[in-house]
Amino acid sequence: MDKRTSYFEDITLFKDRSVLIWSLLALSLLIGLPFMLAGYQVFVVNLILVNIIIVLGLNVLVGNTGQISLGHGGFVAIGAYMTVILDDRWLPFLPALIIAGFIAAIFGFILGIPSLKLEGPYLAVATLGFGLAITVIIGRVQFFGGHMGIMPPELTVFGTKLSSNTDFYFLCLIIALVMGIFARLLIKSRIGRAFSAIRDSDIAASALGVHVTWYKTLSFAFSAFYAGVGGGIWAYALGFISPGNFTPVLSILLLSMVVVGGLGTITGSVLGATVITLLNLQGEKIQELPLIGPFFEWISAQFMSISGLPNINFMFMGLTVMIIILFEPLGLFGLWIRIKIYFKTWPF
Repeated sequence: MDKRTSYFEDITLFKDRSVLIWSLLALSLLIGLPFMLAGYQVFVVNLILVNIIIVLGLNVLVGNTGQISLGHGGFVAIGAYMTVILDDRWLPFLPALIIAGFIAAIFGFILGIPSLKLEGPYLAVATLGFGLAITVIIGRVQFFGGHMGIMPPELTVFGTKLSSNTDFYFLCLIIALVMGIFARLLIKSRIGRAFSAIRDSDIAASALGVHVTWYKTLSFAFSAFYAGVGGGIWAYALGFISPGNFTPVLSILLLSMVVVGGLGTITGSVLGATVITLLNLQGEKIQELPLIGPFFEWISAQFMSISGLPNINFMFMGLTVMIIILFEPLGLFGLWIRIKIYFKTWPF
């Protein structure tokens, strides 16, 4: 069995040749994917990539550091609005996106300060209040377009106009890959080990010399940066943003992506964001299925609303999340590990 002789072995992107080959095959598939899909399907994939970026940062906060946030929709809103405003008035898109991410990170660092004294449901309520406050402020300030919202300008990167979903896909893919690699390197680095130590026991981590105050606030800032960058891209994917896009439901969906995918893993972030995004977009079509659709519609009409239709999506998605958590506590990442072990040990 190979033994590690240095922590630097943890941050290698490819552990062996087989991982490199599979990674190249996956990258080739991703490059050819938009040419095999229709226009709307490419749009859905773009939304998945945006959510992957956001969830990568949120998973570092929740899965690796052990903190909780129900206000990440506020960071997404900050990134979306600041990117659009900066791009429309002062800066090109990419610098505007990066600066918007850092602005969201500053708010994340500030929000991380209450995490030094609050834990569990108290911290969840504090972050939820932040998310609600951000949407209220944005809706009341005319600089951000008020309740009417704003439209992003024409997307231009390095002098090239990205006018189609396919063009936008490759931009999202490149940014998602860069952010994913950086998140992996961070988790395996000294900072990532400090995050994990705080998650396991902040008292023990402090006794071992980990600066708990610094690393908790840094985790919030890192997570908020990813949310800000994802929000900036999301604004251009939708083509229009308003305070109604950043309700607490968005924060709950993002958190469910982390839990369903698997806490503290890059693969789990990708799987969770993909599955929950598809369920959220396609869940309303469940009413078209025989027997199951009318049953959910009847339950919703009887116990949740008069019309019944608006809640079918959330009922189906919530039930799916519950089933995944009950039968696989490690989330989809745990299921992926089981599949890998099965094929490695097959046929024994």
